[in-house]
Amino acid sequence: METLLHSVRRIKISVISRPLSYSATLQSKQWRLSKGLSANRTAEGILTDGPDYTFLDGRPTPLLQKQKLRMLRQQDYASKIVQLSSELDFVKQRYQDNLQKQREERDAVIQNRLKPKGKQMKRK
Repeated sequence: METLLHSVRRIKISVISRPLSYSATLQSKQWRLSKGLSANRTAEGILTDGPDYTFLDGRPTPLLQKQKLRMLRQQDYASKIVQLSSELDFVKQRYQDNLQKQREERDAVIQNRLKPKGKQMKRK
């Protein structure tokens, strides 16, 4: 019993104190990052990004459900961006027109103000 307990302690100590090496994994990750690839090789690539199958006669494969949803969402975003930017352009133009109209009104008031009469007019 004592020898069994002693061997169990020895196993626990050796498991805890044994250094684990990840150098190959770290080197692979660093190499992939230095080449401009993703850190995880299963995160992207032809096998994960490409279609599951292709037709031999060249027909395009149908989109997956999430691909369709993503495409529709991006189209909605694009149409919303176009709409909002056109509204913004309209508001900018309207603001400039209002400023111009205010300047013209101010200039008209200045032109139509009372003019000097009599002796003051002859001095000029």
